[in-house]
Amino acid sequence: MTQIFEAIKKSAVRIKEAIEYDDTGYSDLQNATGDTQLKLDIKCDLIIEEEFAKVASIKEIVSEEKEEITPLHVDGKYLVAYDPLDGSSLIDVNLSVGSIFGIYEGGQAGANILASVYVVYGPRVELVIASDALHFYRLNKKGEFIFQKDIHLAQKGKLNAPGSTQSCWEPKHKKMIDAIFNDGYRLRYSGGMVPDLHQILLKGGGIFSYPATSDLPKGKLRMLFEVFPFAFAYEKAGGKAIDGKNRLLDLSPTHIHDTTPCFFGSNAEIQRVLETYAQ
Repeated sequence: MTQIFEAIKKSAVRIKEAIEYDDTGYSDLQNATGDTQLKLDIKCDLIIEEEFAKVASIKEIVSEEKEEITPLHVDGKYLVAYDPLDGSSLIDVNLSVGSIFGIYEGGQAGANILASVYVVYGPRVELVIASDALHFYRLNKKGEFIFQKDIHLAQKGKLNAPGSTQSCWEPKHKKMIDAIFNDGYRLRYSGGMVPDLHQILLKGGGIFSYPATSDLPKGKLRMLFEVFPFAFAYEKAGGKAIDGKNRLLDLSPTHIHDTTPCFFGSNAEIQRVLETYAQ
């Protein structure tokens, strides 16, 4: 597992340089879910695949940018699922973006995730590893990730990051979000999953939601690449992650690109979601 973490760190340093200096325009290609790929999407995907190809314990990799699983080492035991550049559409306006990794053994299910990692490329490059706990690192001038602290969520937070198109929300979801704001929560939503969820973790708590909507009844965010890795991280920080009723890590996709509604937060906020969606 340590070798996988080190490969992710090397990838992050290379991706940081690509974000700073490479072409940020669109390519002529589309990814597995029909989104037009940035040239950076493609390059970051290749960087990660190159680094993972050096790690013998990785049996297979699957990227948000590819339709199929890529085999690496026949004697390996881990599947690594990753989104190489989450929030890449924010690059052209110079907002923070990220990379997300889930490390699985024994199959493509939330129950089989052993660890997760995410990287934030912002004014500083930060990396968080979820294993036995949630460990926070920051990149220094020498290209080394230096441990800062372990992250713990409070029982109740102050931030609200409501995703998706509001005109497509269910009435009960809109009522819940309005009530949360009326209770004094602050809006913090950039449209980037990684920086928004990272902010809630570092600020001690709150809620990030991407619900089922009339246009996307199964949600937008992908289980293997985005949802399960952050669900694992939030649970390790003492929070919870659900689809509205069920624990996210109890779900199993039928396809590598399956999506699900998702809510991540500290315990008080997730309890509100459970009460709302039980109606």
